[in-house]
Amino acid sequence: MRLIHYTLIGILIGLFALSMYKSDNPPPPKNIILVIGDGMGDNYLSAYRYWKAQSANNVSPTIFDQLLVGKSMSYPDDDTFVTDSAAGATAFAAAQKSYNGAISVNNAGERLATILEQAKKLNKTTAIVATSEVVHATPATFYAHQKHRKDYPQIADQIVDNQINNRPIIDLLLGGGLSYLAREDRNILQELEAFDYQVKTQWAELNSITRLPAIGVFANKGLQYEINSRQQRLLNMTKLALQRLETDANSRKNGFFMMVEASQIDWCGHANDIACAMHEMQDLESTLAILKSFVDDNPDTLLVVTADHETGGLSVGADGHYNWKPQLISNINLSIDKLAEALVESEPDEIYQVWLQHTQLELNFAQIEVLKRLHQKDLAALARFSRQTINRMSLTGWTSGGHTAADVPVLAYGAGANQFAGFNDNAEIGKILLTILNTND
Repeated sequence: MRLIHYTLIGILIGLFALSMYKSDNPPPPKNIILVIGDGMGDNYLSAYRYWKAQSANNVSPTIFDQLLVGKSMSYPDDDTFVTDSAAGATAFAAAQKSYNGAISVNNAGERLATILEQAKKLNKTTAIVATSEVVHATPATFYAHQKHRKDYPQIADQIVDNQINNRPIIDLLLGGGLSYLAREDRNILQELEAFDYQVKTQWAELNSITRLPAIGVFANKGLQYEINSRQQRLLNMTKLALQRLETDANSRKNGFFMMVEASQIDWCGHANDIACAMHEMQDLESTLAILKSFVDDNPDTLLVVTADHETGGLSVGADGHYNWKPQLISNINLSIDKLAEALVESEPDEIYQVWLQHTQLELNFAQIEVLKRLHQKDLAALARFSRQTINRMSLTGWTSGGHTAADVPVLAYGAGANQFAGFNDNAEIGKILLTILNTND
């Protein structure tokens, strides 16, 4: 009797230990979503938090703050310390550092296998969403191998030519870059149609993508900035992608890998355009909200959000003033390049009214006279005046028109999110993602 008693206790202890093991070691995720905020340093998260609040009385954590788990360094495999998007994204896509300009090749120019290629080998459904051209550096690193990032035609060719089991490896591709895919020497879109892809080239056709495989390229180059289009491009493309992935039989059975890039945070940073950058961040926040909701409904999904680098050396407060004025930025309704175009197209005696219409920033007499004189010059001069005036009045600082070596945030949510906590190298993030993907096999 005593033996039976001890045996039962042993069984119960074993079952308890097993249940604890299972709770501490949940199954690896079936689906992986990697979001890259191109150029999005920690400073962009801070700026967006305060821009969204408008007043110190309204400050609260954003979804970026809620999902934040760590930080990452982004230096490339050379002595520059400052990465470009090609090297930065190669670290995520191929889990290995390389030189600036490299599209998933190493320093010797040899191909590096990517996580999207591995996902396809595991029979997962694959998707890429970007607001840039789909042949731009970040999206390209997941499906192409090229020594120079600006070899756009050769990169575009690999959308068709990079195949596994005699089919292109990307099941859904959304973004811009039509001019690189529908060329005189080769029409990638027609070739994809031969593989039974749905092909759409107009933004209004986005929701007419009803199945996979499919490709949608909605602009000759990158899509319009969010501040100019107000179309929530990233949100709507990602929403469509999730809908198609949810209804795709292979995705339901084997899972999926999707890379989403908020490409134009970086472009706004290069332009030192704070209003433009905040609208891109807003589109990304809305996108993260639906992705988080998807993970809640599909707990076998991992969501990871990070950046390839920081752009512009953004400073929230500038020139020695202990102040920042996001409310002034909120009234601006055009990117700096489009604002300059509107100014140069106006009549000289109407230029100040056009300025007020698009910025609501009042100028003094001397500034108005400068604006009128610049009207007779060129777009570059008006863009420079607009940028300097907006940044000075809002107390927004920038140290560069390029990238910096500042660390970037890492956000994670869902199955396996704890593996990204703390401080990581960008290539380590790629390695963790690849390990998780292979563990799910």
